[in-house]
Amino acid sequence: MEKRNYELGNASIGRLLIKFSTPAIIGMVTNALYNLVDTIVVGQGVGTLAIAALTIAFPIMMLNMAVGMTIGVGTASIVSRNLGAGNHEKAYKAAGNAFVVSFLLGTVMSVLGLTFIDPLLKLFGATETILPYAKQYMSIIFIGTPFFTFAVTANNIARAEGSPFIAMIGMMVGAILNIILDPIFVFDWGLGMGIRGVALATIISQFASFAFLAIYFVRGKSALHLKLHHLYLDLKLLRETFAVGFASFARQAAGSLVSVILNNLLGFYGGDLYIAIFGVINRILMFMLMPLFGIVQGLQPIVSFNYGAKKLTRVKKSLQLSFIVITAFMTGSWLILMLFPGFVMGIFSRDNVLIETGIPIMRILIAVLPVIGIQIVGATYFQAVGKALPAAILSMSRQILFLIPLVLVLPLFLGLTGIWITFPIADLLATTLTSIWFLKEVKTLTEDGEGEIVGR
Repeated sequence: MEKRNYELGNASIGRLLIKFSTPAIIGMVTNALYNLVDTIVVGQGVGTLAIAALTIAFPIMMLNMAVGMTIGVGTASIVSRNLGAGNHEKAYKAAGNAFVVSFLLGTVMSVLGLTFIDPLLKLFGATETILPYAKQYMSIIFIGTPFFTFAVTANNIARAEGSPFIAMIGMMVGAILNIILDPIFVFDWGLGMGIRGVALATIISQFASFAFLAIYFVRGKSALHLKLHHLYLDLKLLRETFAVGFASFARQAAGSLVSVILNNLLGFYGGDLYIAIFGVINRILMFMLMPLFGIVQGLQPIVSFNYGAKKLTRVKKSLQLSFIVITAFMTGSWLILMLFPGFVMGIFSRDNVLIETGIPIMRILIAVLPVIGIQIVGATYFQAVGKALPAAILSMSRQILFLIPLVLVLPLFLGLTGIWITFPIADLLATTLTSIWFLKEVKTLTEDGEGEIVGR
C-alpha cells in the first residue's frame, strides 16, 4: 500500500498514465468486443433484422451498465481520495457497500426487465418485425444482469485500489469467452441457436467475469482488506457514492435515452434498415471510443490521489498529457473511418444496401470526432476530485442539453438528414461548453507554500 501511494504521488506522470491506462484500455477494448462480436456474428449468421434487434437492446444494456458504472466510479473516487488521505477504513467501507448494492440493484433490474419485456422493447423502438428477435435476445440477457452489474462495479474498485491488471483480466476473461462461444452457439455448423445463442454466450461470459472478480476480493488478494462488517448498506456512503458517480450514470443513461429516441425516429422516418445502419455505426464508434474511456479510467486514480494529497501541479500535468494522447488517437480513428467506411461496415454485414446507404451517414456522424477529447477529460477531472455537479452537467451536456433537443427539431424540417447532422453539431456545442468550464477551473487551482489548495 505504501509503495503504491508513494508511486501515485511521486512517479513520472507519463509512466503512471501508461501503467494505469494500458490495462484499462486493453480491458475496455476487450469488453467492447462483447457488442462488436455479437453484432458481427448476428449480421453474418442471422441477418439485418437481428442487427436491428441488437440496436433496440443496446440502450437497455447501457442502462444496466450505467448502474454498475455509477456505483463503481463513485466508489472508486471515494476509495482513491481516502487512500491518498490515509483514511483506509472509509475506503474499505465504501468498497463493501458498493458490492452489496450493485448486486441488489442488478437483481431488481433483472426482475423488472423480465416482467415488462414486451412493453419495454416497444418503448425502446422495436417494430413488429424486430420485436420477436429482440425478445428472444433480451429474455436471456436479463438473467445475467446482477452478475454484469457487480462485475462493472468491481472493475472500477480494483482499478481505484491500485490493481489495474486485475481489472483488465476481469474484463478479458468474459470478453474472450464470449468471442469463443458466439460462433459456436449461433452458426449452423455449431449449435445453430441464432440470436438466442448470442445472448446465452453473453451471460455465460458475464458470469465468468463476475466469478473472477468476486474470488479476487474474497480471497484477500486486494489491497482493500474487506471484512464481513464492511458488507452492509451505509446510507451516508451511498449518498456520497451516487452523488459522485451520478456523472457516469448521466452519461450512460443519457446515451440510452438518445438511443431510444433515435430508434423511434429512425423507425418513423426510415424503417428497419436505418435502425440497423445506426446500430452498426454506433457499435463501430463505441469500439473506437473505448480506448478513450480506458485512458480516463487510468487518469482518475492519479488525479484523485494527487488532489487528495494537495499536489496540484501533478494533477495539471496528468490532464495535459491525457488530452494530447486522446486527441491524437481520435484523429487517427477519424481518418480510418473517413477513408474506408465501406470496408469497416462490410465486416458487420453482407447486405450491400445497408453498406452503401450507411457510408455517407457514417461520414456525417464522425465529422468532428478529433475534437471530443476535452469533453471526456473535463468531465473526468470534476468526477475525480469529487465535484459532482459540474461533472454531471458536463457529462449530460452532449446528449441532454444539445443532442436530444436538436434531434427532435431538425428532422421536422430535414427528415433523416436532420437526424444525422445533429451528432456533429451536438459534439461541437458540448466541446465548447466543457472547454470554457474546465479551463477556467484548472487555472484557478494553485498550490501555496504549505501545499494547500487555493481557489477551490
